[in-house]
Amino acid sequence: MSNVLAPINVDASSPVWGVEKLAPFDAVLSINMTHIATWAATAGLFSGAGRLLRDGGLLCLYGPFMYNGAYNAPSNATFDQSLKARNPAWGLRDIADLEQTALASGLRLGETVEMPANNALLVFHRAA
Repeated sequence: MSNVLAPINVDASSPVWGVEKLAPFDAVLSINMTHIATWAATAGLFSGAGRLLRDGGLLCLYGPFMYNGAYNAPSNATFDQSLKARNPAWGLRDIADLEQTALASGLRLGETVEMPANNALLVFHRAA
């Protein structure tokens, strides 16, 4: 597609992503990141999206999440424990915590779409 850039690798925890000259973006897509990254990287993802998205732009997160402190499936509880055993900074993030972090960056959760394998798609909108 001529109107879509190729994927760009960024260090989400960095205050500068190296793509600022290409902004503003219509969307930022993050797949299976937040549970295998530090909280600083997760917070940086929201901060960067808040800086670089156009008004009304979307930050879309796909992966497993917790719902108000609860798992949506026993397999996600087991997965979360295995992640934390490998790296204590990893683990499923609670949607409520993500919402609070989003708000601080000018983003709000618009949709939560349940997906296969106990995953979800979270769609955050940058305030216009």
